[in-house]
Amino acid sequence: MNNRILLIDNEPDIALGFEIGLEDNGFVVDSFNDPQMALSKFKAGLYDLLLLDIKMPKMNGIEFYHKMKEIDKKVKVCFITASEIYYYKEIAKELFSALGVRRLIRKPIRIDDLVKELKQELEFINDNHKNNIKYNLLI
Repeated sequence: MNNRILLIDNEPDIALGFEIGLEDNGFVVDSFNDPQMALSKFKAGLYDLLLLDIKMPKMNGIEFYHKMKEIDKKVKVCFITASEIYYYKEIAKELFSALGVRRLIRKPIRIDDLVKELKQELEFINDNHKNNIKYNLLI
């Protein structure tokens, strides 16, 4: 079965590039540029993983993830950002740990590397879901 990804990036070119690249690698991707639109289409249990840009207008990725967790408590996420990673390292330690988030992926990223990151995260989720293993932040 192909893993289903919900991708949200307010940059249409990036979202389209990621969508095509991920679909070419066997993922099923629903891509949005507007978090509000994605929120209106979201259904619990539909996605294996959310891939969310952190910095977006109106609603950032972290706010969006909070809303998703209200709808689907089991939903998992990888955040992506073009901002400098050091900007997020301090908040990530506490905030991401509290949210159960393990990955913050830096843009730009090659599709091959993004696919590898997402496959590793999905493998971790699948392998450790039953064991309720604590998440360690990977930056």
